[in-house]
Amino acid sequence: MNADNFESAPGVKPSDELSSAVVPLLKGVVYREESPDVWVALLNRQAGVRDYVAVLGLDLMLDEAEGYAFLRSRSDTDDDGVAPVPRLVIRRQLSYPVSLLLALLRKKLAEFDAGGGDTRLILSRDQVVELIRIFLPAGSNEVKLIDQVDTSLNKIAELGFIRRLRGQQQMIEVRRIIKAFVDAQWLSDFDERLAAYRRQIDQPPEATDD
Repeated sequence: MNADNFESAPGVKPSDELSSAVVPLLKGVVYREESPDVWVALLNRQAGVRDYVAVLGLDLMLDEAEGYAFLRSRSDTDDDGVAPVPRLVIRRQLSYPVSLLLALLRKKLAEFDAGGGDTRLILSRDQVVELIRIFLPAGSNEVKLIDQVDTSLNKIAELGFIRRLRGQQQMIEVRRIIKAFVDAQWLSDFDERLAAYRRQIDQPPEATDD
């Protein structure tokens, strides 16, 4: 539906409709299944939302098929070389364990989608531990490994890429928005770093002279 032809519901001004879509986006990701009213407002006023957030140096990223939307900061300079407004969306430097787990979860989602089954990828913590175990040196401390996985999962949940199932804290759902952030190029670059890391792990320790 074209936003210019949209008629607001009785008693709701167009500005209110726009605000009801923009404000949640400024707070974080909007999911169709979690916020159906906001999602409808966002679709109805999509053109207006894009124009509004553009003034703030942001782009609206909306995937109707997957059912999520979020705001992304524009590049550090515009095409004409002019610096944009100050960044509103903070870039986060991810640790190696978090980056590794993000890549593994993204690959798992790709394999899951290729299977053509359910639309929700649910994993247990034990399954996540097994995903990451092969990338660690043999004989790694099991307790430390589980603690590290829990820490990384907590960070990834905070970023919004997974969510823990209610009443089942050892089970997670991989959220499909991960596809928007971990793309094929990111995976390719990370695969190269992983290969170098694995070669380093597999190398036998150097002999030392007595």
